Amino acid sequence: MAPDRRIALVALAVVAALGVHAASSAAPTATAAAAPSVSLAMEEAMGNPKAKVTVIEYGSAACPHCARMNNDVLPQLKKNYIDTGKARYVFREILTDPIPFAGTAFMMARCGGDQNYFAILDDVFHQQQAIYESGDLPGGLLKIGAKYGLDKDKLNACMDDKAIAGVNERNVQAQKDGIDASPTFIIGDTKLQGEQSYQTLADAIDKQLMK
Repeated sequence: MAPDRRIALVALAVVAALGVHAASSAAPTATAAAAPSVSLAMEEAMGNPKAKVTVIEYGSAACPHCARMNNDVLPQLKKNYIDTGKARYVFREILTDPIPFAGTAFMMARCGGDQNYFAILDDVFHQQQAIYESGDLPGGLLKIGAKYGLDKDKLNACMDDKAIAGVNERNVQAQKDGIDASPTFIIGDTKLQGEQSYQTLADAIDKQLMK
């Protein structure tokens, strides 16, 4: 299946998707002070940082192809390569339509902290189709956030100007890296665009392990 190539050049004010507003980072409120601190890292990762092989995925929370990779392929990859220390998995965020959904989902995941990032994103991917079918994108994301103690007030406080700038920065970096499709996988000198089978990714990892 063809990869999603509708990657945005610049993120919009994505927090509007949840009916919250971007809190000014220059004048934090009492609510903001109590809110979780959003991660501004350029990428999120799981697995042994000293692993011989790094699997990089450029993906969007709004991309159905990325959702299928997360739901159907990543669990097996995690079991056989990431959890065993053979490979490290790095996820780099990019934005595809609907941009407000993708950007807000990423910011919500980062508001949950490093310990919850992949869990929140996994919930988004597993519920993505149902949320789209419901037509209530904001409500669907808020339900996921509530599971992790992220109500509208906490999300509002977390999603400040700096957090929005971070989403933009990561998306622009993907453009600089020459990424024009979602998902895109980089494993050593191998670049794979679009949905991939577990075996294709495993073969690319094994190739690097044998070097």
